[in-house]
Amino acid sequence: MKIHTVLLSAGFFLALGAVPALAQSSAEIQQRKDYQQERIANGVKSGQLTPGETRNLESKEAELNREERNMRGQDNGHLTSADKAKLNRQQNRLSNQIYDKKHNANTRP
Repeated sequence: MKIHTVLLSAGFFLALGAVPALAQSSAEIQQRKDYQQERIANGVKSGQLTPGETRNLESKEAELNREERNMRGQDNGHLTSADKAKLNRQQNRLSNQIYDKKHNANTRP
């Protein structure tokens, strides 16, 4: 009987893992944007990011901000759940790019 309960519980938790994460709130999106901007600034300050890498990351950040403004403009200043999920995926990609650029062999002289 216990084995059946354990297997049922394990199946339940596996099923939960298949459910997409809930979309972030607007405040969480802004907080994450601020944090990523801080990571870029720290990379510049430490010399981990070259001017070209910084320019590239800043450009991508600006593009993400424009897209968010456009999304809000289409929905009376609000973000839909789909918009939030899309922004979250894009922030994940940008976060990975920040990490990669900060940890590559290129450094500012």
